[in-house]
Amino acid sequence: MPTTSPANTALPYDADALARTADAIAALTRELAALGWTPATSSNFSARLDERHAAITVSGRDKGRLGRADIMVVDFAGKPVATDQRPSAETLLHTQLYARFAEVGCVLHTHSRVQTVASRLYAPEGRVRLEGYELLKAFHGNTTHEAAIDLPVLPNTQDMPFLAAQVERLLDAGPLWGYLIDGHGLYAWGRDIAEARRHLDAFDFLLACELDLRTLRR
Repeated sequence: MPTTSPANTALPYDADALARTADAIAALTRELAALGWTPATSSNFSARLDERHAAITVSGRDKGRLGRADIMVVDFAGKPVATDQRPSAETLLHTQLYARFAEVGCVLHTHSRVQTVASRLYAPEGRVRLEGYELLKAFHGNTTHEAAIDLPVLPNTQDMPFLAAQVERLLDAGPLWGYLIDGHGLYAWGRDIAEARRHLDAFDFLLACELDLRTLRR
């Protein structure tokens, strides 16, 4: 990994853990790119390294071609650590989750067509209600289809501290595994990479179902 640290200065994180995590993030990201969920270098992905650091994709990289050099380290304030590479402008939306919840191990942000269309359609309501689906059991803590999940839809803004503050208020209100940003895409997270991917897939599938139902009911 490129680093601006002096040659003999120990890194403040485990380099071997970073290599393993970077490989896992890159492999997952290539899969999501193949689905068309990361168009035009969009989207960003991260995983917890330890109690103070996260690995995250470098800004502006082709998500279908990522390798270890395309994953960098940030602290939980969203600042680069031991590198001059630039993380996504939305890094704070990742790190706020790691800082708040010790159990969160991975955050995924994608721009699938389904997610983006749903974010525009449901923005006036501020949420998408997902109710009665068997696949609700894909979300950690849910054990029955006899449940309802509200997926929030937040207004888009380039002011990341303001957006992060809105997310904090959502988190204060109760359990949450994801949210949409109007005209933007979906954030989903989990206790590890596998669970975050499961939540991401479930949200995308259920959003597609809701869009189909709206069309069929016309």
